[in-house]
Amino acid sequence: MLIYAMRLNTLLKILFVAALFGIYVFFNYMPGNRKIKQKNLLALNGGYELILVSTICILSEFALYFSILFNGGASGGANGGAIGGAIGGANNGAVEFSPLILVINAVVSLILIAPMYINGFIRIFSNSTQLGAKLRLYIIFLWWFPIVNFFLFYKCCQCARLEYDFELKKDFRNAKRAEQLVCKTKYPILMVHGIFFRDWKLYGYWGRIPDELTKNGAAVYFGDQQSSSPVELSANEIKRRIMEVIRDTGCEKVNIIAHSKGGLDSRYAISCLDMGQYVASLTTINTPHKGCEFAGKLINMTPDKLIASIGKKYEALFTKLGDSTPDFFGGVSELTVEKCAELNKEMPDCEGVLYQSAGSKMASANASPFPLSVGYRIIAPLEGDNDGLVATKSMAWGDFLGIVDPPEKLGVSHGDMIDLTRKNIYGFDVAEFYVKLVSGLKEKGL
Repeated sequence: MLIYAMRLNTLLKILFVAALFGIYVFFNYMPGNRKIKQKNLLALNGGYELILVSTICILSEFALYFSILFNGGASGGANGGAIGGAIGGANNGAVEFSPLILVINAVVSLILIAPMYINGFIRIFSNSTQLGAKLRLYIIFLWWFPIVNFFLFYKCCQCARLEYDFELKKDFRNAKRAEQLVCKTKYPILMVHGIFFRDWKLYGYWGRIPDELTKNGAAVYFGDQQSSSPVELSANEIKRRIMEVIRDTGCEKVNIIAHSKGGLDSRYAISCLDMGQYVASLTTINTPHKGCEFAGKLINMTPDKLIASIGKKYEALFTKLGDSTPDFFGGVSELTVEKCAELNKEMPDCEGVLYQSAGSKMASANASPFPLSVGYRIIAPLEGDNDGLVATKSMAWGDFLGIVDPPEKLGVSHGDMIDLTRKNIYGFDVAEFYVKLVSGLKEKGL
């Protein structure tokens, strides 16, 4: 329509079309900020730019056709058509378009805009870690549905942009402090997992946290104990792992960061298995030091036969996944208030070891999917604020660093504190939280 309105000669029309098409192809191939070095962020930002520009083009087309119709329609109308009076006046030099020109323009627009949308979505779908399965399915099945698709496109762009900004900020931050090695502690970091998981290589318990610590200079190792066992048995496995790390690295001690039940296991190893001389610090995260009232009530309410049946199935599964002697009930039963009170008497703090702790809380059951959403609803009336498994009042031990309280309304769940789902929580960077923890150990000379 623009070429038609400008009334250029044939050669200039060809050159003009070639130039516009060249820009179109270049933008499809290289959209977004070319200064970004990370390929995934470059592709993610490019996908966002393509969808944004495509949407602006679609809306511009609608505005253009509405303007033409509002000003009299295509040629053949009462007064002839015009592009909003932009070229000539209503009756003086106005550019009129035949229905054929309007149809050709609409078809060409759709043919050119469709690949931009497809290109943009391919870039976002293949590079975004935050888009989520639900939104992906909605887009796949409802992209053709008018109005709904615009909301989905907006949500997709918003998600891509937030992820891009989040990751770019993290990369800039790491690049700025790269030479400082803020996490290069005197002693290596031993990360001890909680109950019902293992330190799998394909899907790590600690999500993106170990990589972030390593980037900033930390030497990271894992507890590698079984998924569910009584505290004493898990503590013996951690003891063995501590001695392996010391032997392999030649270090004198380790700094332990333990999550959930792993904190109890680590305390037992330090206090009862003579590991205090080999541990410089213990930082527990969302550990039920004073027990879980929820666990006790659940055990009491559940028939013994059902517990045995669940335990048998669990143990059969985790034997295949790497455990040698998994014990479902042995692990769960030691998280009750009564049992933790007994354990606390058995394992007093060891002199010379720095004890510190931190925790988080969910603001509502919507902060996490099942089973933490159900856990939150059960624990809240019994014990108040909680993370879906552990009440906040049970998390403090030693130097209490506080409860994470990010700006987001949903809060931070038990799983979020170890980046279990790899979900970005805007306002709280969980990997950076651990970087600060470890850099604090470095500042203390540990």
